[in-house]
Amino acid sequence: MSSARPSQPVPKPRSTYRHGDLRRALLEAGVELARAGGPEAVVLREATRRAGVAPNAAYRHFENRQALLYAVRSAALAAVARAMEAELATIPQDLPPAEFARANVRAVGMGYLRFAQAESGLFRTAFGPSDDLKERSEGKPAGTERKGQSGLDPFELLGAALDKLVAAGVLQPERRPGAEFLAWSAVHGLAMLVIDGPLGPVLGPQMLQIGERLIDMVEKGLCGN
Repeated sequence: MSSARPSQPVPKPRSTYRHGDLRRALLEAGVELARAGGPEAVVLREATRRAGVAPNAAYRHFENRQALLYAVRSAALAAVARAMEAELATIPQDLPPAEFARANVRAVGMGYLRFAQAESGLFRTAFGPSDDLKERSEGKPAGTERKGQSGLDPFELLGAALDKLVAAGVLQPERRPGAEFLAWSAVHGLAMLVIDGPLGPVLGPQMLQIGERLIDMVEKGLCGN
């Protein structure tokens, strides 16, 4: 008797979609693929299979795999931004300015790390290779599809938190230029070393606690205290 597992049924192609529905269905399928397997798992043919349409139907919305991956990456960046915003929303609004500014920096960092831990596939997808920063330097605005409810993307949320440190007198203005690159590199490095690197077996369960100490260290380094 054969022990082979029965093949999974393939959804029948749908013949009708309201305008925009197919693109959304393909994007949602791509996001689920990224959630399970990171950017490498985002394959156009598999997305069409999950959406229940013939492969050729996808090309009216995404000309190739790279186009779908770009859209999925934008959705993942928006999800990171919302996670950071959720952390920011927990900060008491009546804190003294300096304490409030410090809390903002901690919140964006911890929201980032919580997302990396909970949604590692989407996190990898959000921060894969891209020309985002080059485009910013050329004055090209970031797409709205990668922003959170505040209208800011993750990089802009970090920048806004650092600006609050300056406004509160915690961070000297001359130390502000480039500070986001230093802070981002440190926190992102911890996230990747845990979810994809050698620190996973050692620090995995304690990543958030280590993250709090790392953010304290970054803030003290930036502010010179």
